Amino acid sequence: MTPSPSKDSAVFTGPERALDRRVHAWLEHTPRTGWKAWVVELAAFTAKQAWACVFGAAMLAVVVAARLWWPDDTALARNDALTLAALAIQVVMVTTRLETLRELRVVILFHLAGTLMEIFKTEVGSWAYADDGVLRLGQVPLFSGFMYAAVGSYLVRVYRLFDLRFDRYPRQWLTAGVAAAIYLNFFTHHYLADLRWPIMLGVVVVFGRCVMHFRVFRRRLRMPVLCAFGLVAVFIWLAENISTWAHAWTYPNQAEGWHPVSASKLGSWFLLMIISVVLVTWVYPPRPVAGLRGVVGKQEEREAGVPGHPDSRPASPAAPIDINRR
Repeated sequence: MTPSPSKDSAVFTGPERALDRRVHAWLEHTPRTGWKAWVVELAAFTAKQAWACVFGAAMLAVVVAARLWWPDDTALARNDALTLAALAIQVVMVTTRLETLRELRVVILFHLAGTLMEIFKTEVGSWAYADDGVLRLGQVPLFSGFMYAAVGSYLVRVYRLFDLRFDRYPRQWLTAGVAAAIYLNFFTHHYLADLRWPIMLGVVVVFGRCVMHFRVFRRRLRMPVLCAFGLVAVFIWLAENISTWAHAWTYPNQAEGWHPVSASKLGSWFLLMIISVVLVTWVYPPRPVAGLRGVVGKQEEREAGVPGHPDSRPASPAAPIDINRR
């Protein structure tokens, strides 16, 4: 992992700083050019993504473990066990400082917004949970809110691990309006016209020119933000397939037996990403790319210091590298 070279970047947690120093002590000796350098960048990218997914991965592991090994005749219902496990994961994340209190605020927002939608969606029959346990609101077991919280945890961690910057990010009041329209349509389309496609067009118009810049190890790359939303939506859809296989919840067409979730759900997850990003920007306002190059240039002078020192970080190129040209 590589912290941002800029002064205003999000601060690493204590465990992340310790891990960062150890990783740098090894990576300082890796090649800086050629295909081996790109392998190092790919490994760093993968490691950062895995670290950002730690909350969601732990939740998914618990869901699968409960599906495979939780006995049906135990006194504690499986859904209640999942809720207690999810709460334990959250407590561990905070107490070990793998997650900051600032990030916990975002996670709670996701939890509340997700639980509210879950209560409505189960009432109208969009999906269903097993009818067991006491830790529930209506038909919704409380662990379901942690599934949305896992998305929030991933986004805030990616924000600081990759030192995200944005070029031509739309005005926040505009993004908030789009997010509100998406969230309301999740409810109103059951009674009124489904506006997801007009809203999708609005998302393209609002975010179409926005480019995300992110730092991996030595290189800073960039990607259209809509592409990033789409890629994350794909991975959430894959996790959803695993979760429904594990009977965490069931769609109506899976009542007679499990089969893959329809790819049409990708559109819903893509729209959910817009809501997610807007919630994150309430806590971490989008940072512009302007001024980053000068800061990086000064940082390179300090990066020749002692490997592993908090101020000793691998060099970054003066200009972003366009991932689309590689």
